[in-house]
Amino acid sequence: MIAACGATSANTPTAPRSGRPSTQAQLQHAQQAAVRFARCMRSHGVPNLPDPTSPQEFKASVAGRQKSPAFQSAATICRRLLPGGGPPSQSAASTHAQVVAGLAFARCLRQHGFARFPDPTSTGQLSHQMLAGAGIDIRQPAVVRAADACVGVTHGLLTRAGVARFVAGQ
Repeated sequence: MIAACGATSANTPTAPRSGRPSTQAQLQHAQQAAVRFARCMRSHGVPNLPDPTSPQEFKASVAGRQKSPAFQSAATICRRLLPGGGPPSQSAASTHAQVVAGLAFARCLRQHGFARFPDPTSTGQLSHQMLAGAGIDIRQPAVVRAADACVGVTHGLLTRAGVARFVAGQ
């Protein structure tokens, strides 16, 4: 329901920012940075993330994991290890606003009868896995009605359309 950040943009260590071909030294530096990033990610809650051996493997190793709260949280910590700090992140104010909106949304849903509705992560993320772990079936009509009723507390950061997309798995 709340936007996610990714780690496979054109600013990963596998794609030079200038668009020029990389030198062997730049590639080697990028490879070392990617390995440090993978180790950091593992130490911050993303098990089984292998040390990348190629740019393609680096992208493949993070693909499909980017939406998990553990990945996002670890990426926030570890992105400093990538050249240039990794992909551009959201501004601190934007992230803070998302967290505040997510907390208000969660609080509202708890007030609407879903006492186990989880708070978002420290980066403002809320995932299907988090809800399932709390025993919340987001396809249940009562949950959808409550979510629709609670979007107003987010001051436009969440919308009914966004809730519908989240429920649909998009």
